[in-house]
Amino acid sequence: MNLSRLAAERAADGRPVRVALIGAGKFGSMFLSQAPTIAGLEVAVIADLDTDRARAQCRAVGWDAARIARTRFVSNGLEACAAEVDVVVEATGHPGAGIQHALAAIEARRHIVMVNVEADVLAGPLLARKARVAGIVYSMAYGDQPALTAEIVDWALAAGFEVICAGKGTKYLPAYHNVTPDGVWDHYGLTAAEAKAAGMNAQMFNSFLDGTKSALEMAAIANACLLDVPEDGLAFPPCGVDDLAQTLRPRSDGGQLEKAGTVEVVSSLERDGRPVFRDLRWGVYAVLKAPNDYTAACFRQYGVPTDKSGRYAAMYKPFHLIGLELSISILSAALRGEPTGATREWRGDVVAVAKRALKSGEILDGEGGFTVWGKLVPARRSLSLGAVPIGLAHGIKLRRDVAAGTMVTAADIAYDESNPAWAVRREMERNA
Repeated sequence: MNLSRLAAERAADGRPVRVALIGAGKFGSMFLSQAPTIAGLEVAVIADLDTDRARAQCRAVGWDAARIARTRFVSNGLEACAAEVDVVVEATGHPGAGIQHALAAIEARRHIVMVNVEADVLAGPLLARKARVAGIVYSMAYGDQPALTAEIVDWALAAGFEVICAGKGTKYLPAYHNVTPDGVWDHYGLTAAEAKAAGMNAQMFNSFLDGTKSALEMAAIANACLLDVPEDGLAFPPCGVDDLAQTLRPRSDGGQLEKAGTVEVVSSLERDGRPVFRDLRWGVYAVLKAPNDYTAACFRQYGVPTDKSGRYAAMYKPFHLIGLELSISILSAALRGEPTGATREWRGDVVAVAKRALKSGEILDGEGGFTVWGKLVPARRSLSLGAVPIGLAHGIKLRRDVAAGTMVTAADIAYDESNPAWAVRREMERNA
């Protein structure tokens, strides 16, 4: 609660927290829009494959010519990691690039804020461990749903509650798992032309819709908060904020969870497509349990929404502001030496599942594409099955047919172990 004061002191001393941003897409641009109004924070370097586009984004979010002129623009993320900065923000969304940049930042002893949840789920346990050894902070990105959920979980545990379930809301129907980029804009109420004009990427937005992004974010939360994941994937129960405590409790107590201490995503749509009353589409939550009768009575006395028994309660945040809140992570890492959530164990993994019957010789196109979607499973199950993580299901050829709805395994693909991302993943698995 003292970040603004600490940052203001750095500003007064003429020592602002210096940041290198890698990736000037939507998330990065939202952060850039806030940066000029944050005392004690300076964006020193922006890395993007298209530096002209990055400069244009800065102008679009309100940067003046003087600020743009004193900012260094580079096309190579590794160059940004080597710059004289305090914090590196990895916001490319590309798993392989994210791993490469994280390793470079660790080597250079720069704190890392990992917007790139794809890379974090692919190899986060290893990257976080290497960062700890190097004495730097490896952090989730505040403003994104995993970090906000981790904050609620931490609050609940510090207050002495048992966390029964934690997660977020989204728009979901079972049929969405098979949606491809060709059909994604209908579900957002946009035409392809409108989406293009807004700079929206069809494959990226499809990953939000087909369940992949939800799986990745829940894996990140499980790995950071030491929660379990459902044995056979997310159930996406329709649920509004008033029913969180009733729905998200163990089946043994009348709820829909296979057990306590897990992650789950709630849908803003009923299975027939009707909107859920008071949905949590944009928010995050945690369901907690009172440790005794006195605490349960306090829930009732202070108007906390509970289940029928009064022992289970829910806390939630209705919105997340993604890049607009990113500076919280940056300042926390640089000024407090603390992450806003970070991977601690490998508990959840996201594996590639065929969207349709796939034929030998086809090339997988990864997250949000035409061939596979990402399913959340326990890490031990992924490892035992030899499942291909969604973060590596890009540009690899199938060497045998894969039935629709089944996981893609190592036996199904032809891959190059010399690929740096594969090598890091294998190292993480060996040390899990």
